[in-house]
Amino acid sequence: MRRRNRRRRTGSNVGMTLIEIMVVIAILGLIAGAVSVNVIRNYDVARQERATIDIQAIDSALKVYYTRKGHYPDTSSGLNSLVELQILERMPKDPWGRPYLYALEGGRPLITSYGRDGAPGGEGADADLSNREERGR
Repeated sequence: MRRRNRRRRTGSNVGMTLIEIMVVIAILGLIAGAVSVNVIRNYDVARQERATIDIQAIDSALKVYYTRKGHYPDTSSGLNSLVELQILERMPKDPWGRPYLYALEGGRPLITSYGRDGAPGGEGADADLSNREERGR
């Protein structure tokens, strides 16, 4: 028969103390707080960048529509015309879940998203995004 060497655990070697657990939880809380602040800030920037890219894609789809039809869709039919001609798969929505606004101004299309707040004007993540700046090019 073999004899198994068993070590007896003493009370001081078993588990972690309450203070050690509290220190670990505090450190994890600090790390989570620092990470979440940076993620939330970058999340708003990413949504704005996505809206800008979407607006450029819609503007390109409108150019395809113009090539096929010889004119841009009127304001009343809007972006639905792009879906009907199968230029776009579905009606586009901005990163905040609202449809992009379309208007035909002076024979040129204007695509707008009102940003996070969904209201005209605003700054930062609430700022309006449109292809208005690109129209001068």
